Amino acid sequence: MPDVKAVVLDIGNVLIEWQPERFFDSVIGEERRRAMFAAIDLHGINDEVDRGGNFRDTIYAAADANPEWRTEVHIWHDRWIEMAAPAIDHSVRLLRALRDAGVPVFTLTNFGIQTFEIAEPVYPFLGEFDRRYISGHMGVIKPDAEIYSQVEDDCGIAPAGLLFADDRIDNINMAAARGWQTHLFEGPQAWADRLVAEGLLSKETAQ
Repeated sequence: MPDVKAVVLDIGNVLIEWQPERFFDSVIGEERRRAMFAAIDLHGINDEVDRGGNFRDTIYAAADANPEWRTEVHIWHDRWIEMAAPAIDHSVRLLRALRDAGVPVFTLTNFGIQTFEIAEPVYPFLGEFDRRYISGHMGVIKPDAEIYSQVEDDCGIAPAGLLFADDRIDNINMAAARGWQTHLFEGPQAWADRLVAEGLLSKETAQ
């Protein structure tokens, strides 16, 4: 494989756990959560935020459109930082170890403008990337080919020099189709092992 010139990380379920269903189960119970998610495409609505839609306006409009679920939908906005939790500590250590080793690390993430502003002070490592590609500012979300093209054009690194870790296979497949090196993230230890195998980290620094 070609040498890796930069590592590109997703954030949700790579650096920060993102399990809205789990959160709502803890707040309103699994049965009611299942009914709400069946009635409302909350993930699709969140995609609108990730494309750059105003966070509060988008979620509150969805609540108004579904008055029987208004209180619960408001929770998606009002307690969002509780959903985007906790940090995946080993992944954060790997991010920092890569940068300490002189490896450029970017993020390519589906994330809203306002939600990123909420998350950044809670998770300081979000400010530690060499480059940040945040979908809300780019107007397009993964796995649309356009977002990968924007990254390529901006960073100036050939696709084969980018190693991309993401937890969603559709996002991985699009990157691979463009010639990126890829890693389907299923846990930090396997990711650490991949970084060691690529010669980017030692076993010691990948702990």
